[in-house]
This record gives sequence, structure tokens and C-alpha cells, in this order.
Amino acid sequence: MTTIPTDLSPEDVRTLCGRVLDEVERAVIGKREVLRVILSALLCPGGHVLVEDNPGLAKTLVASSFAAVLGLDFKRIQFTPDLLPGDVTGGYAYDTARGRFELRRGPIFTNLLLADEINRASPKTQSALLEAMQEHHVTLEGTTLDLPEPFVVIATENPIEYEGTFPLPEAQLDRFLAKLAVGYPTAEEEDEILRRRAERREDRVALRPVTNGDAFLAMRAAVERVHVAPPVRRYMVDLTAATRGHKQVVVGASPRGSLALLKLARAWAALEGRDYVLPDDVKWLAPWALGHRIVLDPGLWSVQRSDRAVVDEVVRNVPVPVLEDRR
Repeated sequence: MTTIPTDLSPEDVRTLCGRVLDEVERAVIGKREVLRVILSALLCPGGHVLVEDNPGLAKTLVASSFAAVLGLDFKRIQFTPDLLPGDVTGGYAYDTARGRFELRRGPIFTNLLLADEINRASPKTQSALLEAMQEHHVTLEGTTLDLPEPFVVIATENPIEYEGTFPLPEAQLDRFLAKLAVGYPTAEEEDEILRRRAERREDRVALRPVTNGDAFLAMRAAVERVHVAPPVRRYMVDLTAATRGHKQVVVGASPRGSLALLKLARAWAALEGRDYVLPDDVKWLAPWALGHRIVLDPGLWSVQRSDRAVVDEVVRNVPVPVLEDRR
């Protein structure tokens, strides 16, 4: 990996993100759009991502690949019904040799944490992540311990209709900056997966780091300098507010939803090499940023109306601002 300057321009971020995505796609084939949304989220403070989809669709591979290519410390927790909060956060254990209690940090003390099949653990264990995801620290026995910088969670879950799962509470869903699905590959993409595996002659794909922790933080700092014009900012507010007034929504998105749009849109613009956000960025990202933050009318279950369909309808109905030409 070459040395990366700490003061990055949007074009520098675009170039680096392109290299990151190209390397990740050596392992994850045919999912560029999904990978771009995930990388956009990771480039935001509190950029936690929830991936909900069927088993076998590379959800775990996506998380481990990003950790390897971004050069971040990586830990994985397999969530199960008997997992305890202390298995996530760690705790104090008695050291008989020294005759005192010693702190044993749990796997949450890392840069990128994969919470695999998070909805298979009990709500009590799921809630162990809440403080860490929101406050960036963990409290053990009254002592507050800061988490490493950066710290992000990529959580995977199976659809809630599967047996033996616990739906995530709304308070925890709201902590995820984006929620998305990977989806099945096309026949051509699946054939490419098989071809590469046959030629590789092993399951593991050796990925090379493109950045490191310091470079990743420099990319985040560049994202924070991306400009958001007042009309675009108000557009984010209008979209979020429209979910609260929708006739098929019981609980609309909170201001955390509009903040998620702000963060994601800035990162998406930087991925495109721009130092400003366009309304189209906001329109494109709204379903991933807002869909999991609304509660639909239970009467819609019989017609299988999805939260994404409702957000798409909101996006179609809210007027899009027209910006002056920046050239």
C-alpha cells in the first residue's frame, strides 16, 4: 500500500474508493451498487450497516472483505440464542495468580465488528450493542471505556419470518445508518463465481489492503467537507417529514433519518468525486436511509406492502429542488 496524504480532495476519495471497490469485487462478484452504498455508510461517523437477506448471499464475506481492504482491525461475533451481553462487551474476571479482577475486553473493541445473524440473539444481548453504536464507548462495572477509532458495525440478519429469530427493536434499527439487501446473483454472475473458485483452487480470496486506519479517517474527514446547499438540506427534511404524514405509516422517520440522509449523501458525492451534494444523491439513497426507520400500518401485511415501496412513493411525491449551475 502506498502512502496516502492526510488532506484528501473529493477526487482523491473517488480514486481511493474505486480501488477499494475493485479489490473487494475480487471476492464479491456483481454487487457494485450494494458495495458502494455500504462503503458510503462506512465513510460516515456512526456508519453502521444492517444487511438483511437470505443465507448464502455473501453477507459475511462483504464485511470481512471491506475490513481486509480498508486495513481495519476486524472481529466477528456469531449471534446465537445463548449469547450473553458479556460475550460481546467483555467484563472483569478474577485472576487467581494476581489475586485481583482484570478487565477482559470483548470482541466489540475493534474497528469493524461483524454482528453475524444478529436477530438470532435475545433482545438483551442485542441491546449490548446500543451504547457502543450510539455513544462510541462501553460501560463495564461503572467504568466507561472508549472504543477504537474508527468503530463501525456491519450486522447481518435473516428475514424475520424465519424460525428462531428475534426482530430488532425500533430503537436499535434506528442506530443503523443504512439497511439493505444483497440479493441473488444473475446466472452470469453465479457462473463467474464458480469459474473463479475453480481456478483459485481454494475457498479463501487473498485481498490486499488499499488503505489503513489513518487513511480511512482522512477519507472520512474529506467527506465532512462536502458542501450541502440549503435547498438540498431542506429536501432531506421534507422527505423525512413526509414519511410521518403518510397514510400507511404509523410511525415516521425521526430527525435521525434526515441526519442519515445528510451523512450518506455527502459520502456518495465524495465517491463520485464531487465536493457538493445533488438532489439526485438524496433521491437515490432515501430508501436505504429511511426504509428501516418507519413502522407501517399492520393492515398492509396482508398486501405485503414494503417499507421501501412506501419510501419510493414519498420520493416520487416530494418536489425536487432545482439548483443553480455550479460550473
